[in-house]
Parts: sequence; structure tokens; C-alpha cells
Amino acid sequence: MQFSEQWLRSWVNPALNTEQLSELLTMAGLEVEETVAAAPAFSGVVIAEVKECVKHENADRLRVTKVDAGTGELIQIVCGAPNVAVGVRIPCALPGAVLPGDFKIKPTKMRGVESGGMLCSGKELGVPEDVDGLMLLPADAPVGQSIRDYLGLDDQLFTLKITPNRADGLSIRGIAREVAALTGAELKPVAIAPVAPSIDDVRPVKIESRQACGRYLGRVVKGVDAAAATPAWMRQRLERSGLRSISAIVDITNYILLEQGQPMHAFDLAKIEGGITVRQARAGESLLCLNEKTVELQDKHLVIADDAKPLAMGGIMGGEHSGVTTASRDIFLESAFFAPEAIAGKARELGFGSDSSYRYERGVDFALQREAMERATRLVLDICGGEAGPVVEEVAELPKRQSVKLRVARVAKVLGVALSAEQIGDILSRLSLSYTLADEVFTVQAPSFRFDIEIEEDLIEEVARVYGYNNIPADAPRSGMRMLAQPEEKRPVDQLRHLLAGRDYQEVVSYAFVDERWERDFGGNDNAIRLQNPIASQMSVMRSTLIGGLVDVLVGNINRKQPRVRLFEVARVFLRGEQGFEQPEKAAGLAWGPRLAEQWGAKSERVDFFDVKADVEALLHPVKAEYRKAAHPAFHPGRCAEVWVDGKAVGVIGELHPQWVQAYDLATAPVLFELDLAAAVARDRIKAAVVSKLQPVRRDLALLVDESVTVAQLLAAFAAKRAQIVTDIALFDVYRGKGVAEGKKSLAFSVLMQDNSRTLTDEDVEPAMQALLDAASALGAQLRV
Repeated sequence: MQFSEQWLRSWVNPALNTEQLSELLTMAGLEVEETVAAAPAFSGVVIAEVKECVKHENADRLRVTKVDAGTGELIQIVCGAPNVAVGVRIPCALPGAVLPGDFKIKPTKMRGVESGGMLCSGKELGVPEDVDGLMLLPADAPVGQSIRDYLGLDDQLFTLKITPNRADGLSIRGIAREVAALTGAELKPVAIAPVAPSIDDVRPVKIESRQACGRYLGRVVKGVDAAAATPAWMRQRLERSGLRSISAIVDITNYILLEQGQPMHAFDLAKIEGGITVRQARAGESLLCLNEKTVELQDKHLVIADDAKPLAMGGIMGGEHSGVTTASRDIFLESAFFAPEAIAGKARELGFGSDSSYRYERGVDFALQREAMERATRLVLDICGGEAGPVVEEVAELPKRQSVKLRVARVAKVLGVALSAEQIGDILSRLSLSYTLADEVFTVQAPSFRFDIEIEEDLIEEVARVYGYNNIPADAPRSGMRMLAQPEEKRPVDQLRHLLAGRDYQEVVSYAFVDERWERDFGGNDNAIRLQNPIASQMSVMRSTLIGGLVDVLVGNINRKQPRVRLFEVARVFLRGEQGFEQPEKAAGLAWGPRLAEQWGAKSERVDFFDVKADVEALLHPVKAEYRKAAHPAFHPGRCAEVWVDGKAVGVIGELHPQWVQAYDLATAPVLFELDLAAAVARDRIKAAVVSKLQPVRRDLALLVDESVTVAQLLAAFAAKRAQIVTDIALFDVYRGKGVAEGKKSLAFSVLMQDNSRTLTDEDVEPAMQALLDAASALGAQLRV
């Protein structure tokens, strides 16, 4: 909704400047989207009358004029406009004037002739004008007056973003009513007096669709001059509201729409056959609308028809063949109320809309039609002349306003402000909400123009708006606060996030609703949990793994030419369990591209399984996990391992399966892991232990074993036989090649031994080492010499 501030202030003029008025409307729920000046800034331009006009002696296209600009003497100005002539009144920029674009006017010579100013066109002043040449003003324009004052150019254009429930704000009348209620300023509406009929001509009207059309009024006006010029004041208000002037009759109906909020339409009476009927369209009917589009009508469309054909689509748009033209002499004015549900969505289905449908589908005041008809009739008679017949009215089913209860105590509880019954009553009265009060309970009756008052909370909102949201204290909640105990057996999840971020991973958040194909590809899940009402076809199931989301983000980054990607996500997955659905939390990560960012200090190497394995071990530290060869639908069959902790599988790690690398068009395979979050955040209680001050003893143990023997098997055997003085056993070398038979491999372990009370001797060390060697021998290992 766009409107002129000057037009609004002719109805209500609060003691507020433009900025304050904008803030007031916005805070009251009628959001001001923008305010712009009606014309650009300029100064020193006055109204002048051309007294003399002769041809320039040195230029065919220039004229030397003498103008009266109210200075007491004639000013000589050279002008090249084709429409300059003696007697016309035009804008004149005097020396010292500054035009838009910071163009300064000063005395000059043009082809040898003195020129003491500039005669202006509308374009030069930044004012829309269709005339080619100077802006021609009415003959009664006062000479010497500032053109800004005369044309009302010191105006601001407001654009409101009206919410669908506040259709009453789609007119000057509605906005003025709101401003008056908010500020207490006097409301000065236009006086509307009934127009007495001077002829007896009528056209009968009938409503067949009684639920869709609650009221229909029609009036015949004969002998109009449809070619009459629209008054400048009306044309200006229409243009500043975003509507172009078309013709006097059409402009009047548009003016009523903006001023009163009532859509109206005018038919050419000569093109109406018989009476007017409001009905549903019939099979086979069509209508050429005013926008030159032909609509094949259906029975869901409401039409205004005569005895032979449809004339217009009710509440949406008139028909081309029955519309008023400048040749029309007799017209039929229409003013109606159409139910919002009968109009809503119909225009959008047809691919076009109108200002009328925009208002009708939100709700028009159902008591406004007669006032609008009388106002429009008076304007037609004053501007176009003619004689008006009596108003014909048919009333069907109008909306009913149910009373709404408002408790004073409830207002205080919701708003946090103790308003008295007198204060609440004053606010309701200012909003035209009639009421009765008994036992601190208001029984409120909403007016016909308020479609949004249905429950108590609606009234509380009205009280809050008028009282002022800024006047409601913003009290911070008060409550006792204490730190919650953090169990030692569980570390915070944020600590895990910080650890991964510290290892160069970036956190992502992906949808829990995923593509069903992801579940089959990455989870081998053919029985995913399906959504009953998915928001999109590619988000139809609940995820059972986080891998699909990570791969999807990787693809997006690769498409944007990212050379190195490391991602992680901590979130829930959704599984079918014996007792219903389960929602365990998982932590998953992905690494792709070079091991390190591009730099001079290290050569570029692709990230591999063991880089990500190191990240997983850091994540689980101090727990030592076991890695067992595994098969998983998402991972490479030979480069995948399960992560075991305390004899339980808690996750999986590996390269993405070559099939999916190819399917998702990846240049190389990323390495991924997925862990149960419970295992990642679990930790043992901290136990105090003596730190030995004695030097440890290190022995290395090199063993030849079959390729089928894993390091995990050997470490498990060592753990079963290790002596008390053995503090750590770690693999530090794997060798295959010269000196080692085919099918064998050499594994070298470091063994640290230490005692807290004494220095170890060979007599302590040798038995401990022999016990480890015996444990390895049970797996077929031999000491490498």
C-alpha cells in the first residue's frame, strides 16, 4: 500500500514528523517498508507567465521571452521549448536556483542574447510529465509562488507492508483511523452526503450466489462526459499512490478504492442487456478481461452478468466489452461486498491479479458499500456531469461479528503491565471497538471493518499496540542459577567439537531428512523410516547414518573448486529398534584432498586411512581402540575397519567405496569415520598414580609372523602375559622385503618397563621379555635375528 503523506494529513494531522509517523505505524503493526520524497530536492523555482515571445535572431529553434515571475519586472529568458507561447504559465528557475543534479542557474548569454534564468520542463524538475516541452500550469496558477508549494512537492510517499489480517489498513480512511487511535489526533473524514436521484432509471439486481456475495449495489448515471479531464488533485493523489491516470470515470473508481478501501467498477450502460445478476459461471462461458486476457470460466468463478452474458469476474476484474470508454454517455456504477473465501486464490490461479482481488480476498468492510457509492456518485457528477438515478441494493448473507470476552486480569498477565479497566476501555473506544463492562470483563463487539478480532488474544494485541510496545518494560527473567555437575565418566560434547576443529575439521549441520538413495548407498538400508509428509521428494526418509550428508557437502565444495575438505558432524540418526524407533547420536568425519594445505615446507600428499585413524585415536584418547577388518556398504571392501572398544563395535572407518566415488563423480576417494557419540565422550574416572622417578628400561622385540596375523592379535596376547613392570608396548615398524620370506612380515615393538621403587636389573627384565615372546610364539611368531 503506497500513499501520500499530505493526503493522509488531510484526514488526520498528528504532531509528528515523517520519521516519527513512520516509526509509530511500524510499531503498531502497519510496517513502513520505505519512505521516499515525491520529488527530488531543488530550490528557486517559481511560477511565471510568458508576456512576450519572439524568435531568436541567431537561432531558428530558440525563442527570446520576457516573463513575469512576480519580481516586479519582466525577466528576459532564452528558451528552446516548442510549446513556449505568450500567456502560458510555467515553472521558472531564477538566477541562484539549484535544480536536481546540483545544476545551478545563473545569468548567461545564449547565441549573443542575455538570458536571466531558465523555463523548466517536468523532466528537469524530476516531476513526471507527459508534455513534450515546458510544464504547462493552469491559467489560475499564482505568479511568483514557489512551484514546490503549488504542486505540493514537499511530500513523502509511504509504502506499507500490510499483513493479510489487516486489510482495513489498505486505504487512506483505514490508515487515518489507525493514526487517530494511536495518537489521539482529531480524525477529519470526508463528509459523504447522499446524492438525491434526479432521474428514475434503474437496472434490477439479483444475487444468486448468496454466500459469495453478501451485498450488491448498483446505480445508473446518465449524460456523463466520460472524456472530461481528471482534476489535477485527484491525478496527483493517484500517481503518488502508484496508479496511473486513465480516464475520469476509471480514475474515480480507483480513487474510491484508495480513499475508502472499497473496490468499485463502472459499466457502459449501453452494453448491458437487461438486469444484473451475481452468480456462478456456467459451462462454456468465457470473458475477455480488461487486461486483454480471455478466461475460460468455470463454475467456481463468481461473475457479474446481465441477461445475456458475463460482464465481469466478481471481485477480480471487469470485462473489456462492457467497460467504460471516453465515448460512453451512460454508466452503471457497482459497489459490492464479496466474501474473502469466494475470491481468495482465484486470481492467482488465472495468472493475474488486481487491486480489487487483493482487497476482497483479505476482507473488505461489509458496511461500506453505500457510502462508497454515494461518494463515487458525487465525484462523477462534479467532474463528468450527468444525472443520477436511485441506488438499487440487494442484501444476501453478510458476515456476523461474534462478541469477544476480554479479562482485565488476563491483559495484565499476558503483557506484564497492570492496566486499569478505564485505560483498556479508552483504548477500545479509540479503536472503534464497542463494549460493555461487568466484573472486570469486557464484552467487545468488533466493527465491520475488522476481520481479525476473533479471540481474547486478538484484543490483548490491540491493547498492546495502542498502549505502545515500547512502553511495556523489558524485564529480564529472574531465577536462581547454579552450575550443573559434570560427571567424570563423560566429557562435554563441545570438547569433542573443539578437538576436531583443532585437527582442521569444520563442522557442518545437515538435514535429518535425506534422499532414500543415500540410505541404500551408504547404509545398505532398504527399510528406512519414511516420512508421511516429506517437505520434498528428495527428503523422504530419516537418516540412519551421517555419511550421506558429509558426501553431499563434499560434492558441493568440490563443485566450488575447493582443493581440500575436512568435515565433521555430531547429530542424531534414526533406527528401527525392538521397542520402536531409536535415536542414537553419532559423530562422523570426512577428509578429502591433500594431507596438508598447500605450503612450501612439505610436499603435497593425499590424505589416507592412517591420517584419519590418527584423528579417531585422538578422539577416543585415552581409550585405546582395536581395529578389525570389516565390510560396510559405504566403504572400500579392502580399506575398511570396525572400531572396537571394550569388546564392542563402536564405529567404522575407511575409504569411500569406489562405486560411490564414481557415482558421485569424485576425483579421489575421501576417507570417513562414524562413531557412536556415547563411546567418543566416555572416559574413565581420574585416578591418582605415583610418577616414577627412576629411569625406564626399553627393549625392542622384532617378530616374524604370517601375513594373516594382525597387530591387534599380538597386542592382545601381550596384554594377557605382560608383567607388572611392563608399562607400554607399541608397534614402531612394519617391514616386508629382502630378508623376510614371502607371506611373512616383520613387526617391531618397543617395550617400556619401569618400577616405582627400584631400578630394574636384567634379572627383572629378561623374564618379562620371555613371557611376551612366549605369548607371541603361541600365534606362530618367531624372533627375528
